[in-house]
Parts: sequence; C-alpha cells; structure tokens
Amino acid sequence: MKIAVCPGSFDPVTYGHLDIITRACDIFDRVYVAVLPNLGKEALFTPSERVEMLIRATKDLDTVICEEFNGLVVEYAKLRGAVAIVRGLRAVTDFEVELKMASMNHYLDKDVETIFMMTSNEYSFLSSSAVKEVASLGGNVSAWVPSFVAEALSRKYSHAQKAEIS
Repeated sequence: MKIAVCPGSFDPVTYGHLDIITRACDIFDRVYVAVLPNLGKEALFTPSERVEMLIRATKDLDTVICEEFNGLVVEYAKLRGAVAIVRGLRAVTDFEVELKMASMNHYLDKDVETIFMMTSNEYSFLSSSAVKEVASLGGNVSAWVPSFVAEALSRKYSHAQKAEIS
C-alpha cells in the first residue's frame, strides 16, 4: 500500500488544498492529511476546528484520514508508514520555501520523498491568508472554500468585529 502525507496548517482549508488532496488520492492508496502548527503565524481556528473542517471537506474521499500532529512532518510520515510528503505549489515563490523544507526533510529521512504538485490554475492565486483577509473585511469567500468554512469564517469575524465596536 502506497501511503502519502499532505501536511499543512489549513487555516482554513480552501479549494486549493482540496484540489491537491483529491489529486493525491488518485496516486496513493491512503492519504493522511496532517494539521500542523504554523509557528510563523497566529491561527484563526484551533487545530481541532481545522481537523473537523477537513473531515467534512473530504468526507467523500474514502482513502483520506485527517488528524492533528505536533512535530516534524518526516516523523509523522514514518509513524503512518508514508513513502511521500505531498506539497502543493502555486508559484515560484512557493518553490523556494518548499525546496528548503524538502531538502531538510530528505536530510532527516531519505526514505520519505517529497512530491510537488502544481495547484490547478483556478486556485493558483488562492491562499488561506488571502481568504482570511477577504473574510475579515466582510467579503464573499464562497467561491474559494466550502460553504461551512465560509460560515465559520463569518462567525469568527463577526465576533471580532463586535469586540472592536465595544
């Protein structure tokens, strides 16, 4: 059985993420989607909220398992018996960051390969940060995230706006 890991912060999950996860399912027998902390950013959603959103978003993908993990991606991959880490690329700027991570992961465990997938063109501009920015300003993000994610964003930002007004 060929197993892959799709790691990320998924704060929140977007259709760009789901594009990569779905395509990974076409290649691998099992895909673990690992919600990892992003130490460089403050998260909007808790890890358990992100896992729950991913479970809902991937409910029709029988070979996907979504869970939270703290630690090195290569350690998680080893724990799950994965042969690959799948990462999505949107642009050249992603490649530089991803190449460094892939090189470090290869140094840590030569048995786990990193596989880069280009995001489909319709999602090439999409990032969780951009989605959060648009949602925080009251914009419509329903074309970029599942409806329940758009609703969760709306709830989070309506609470934040009420607190600012008080």
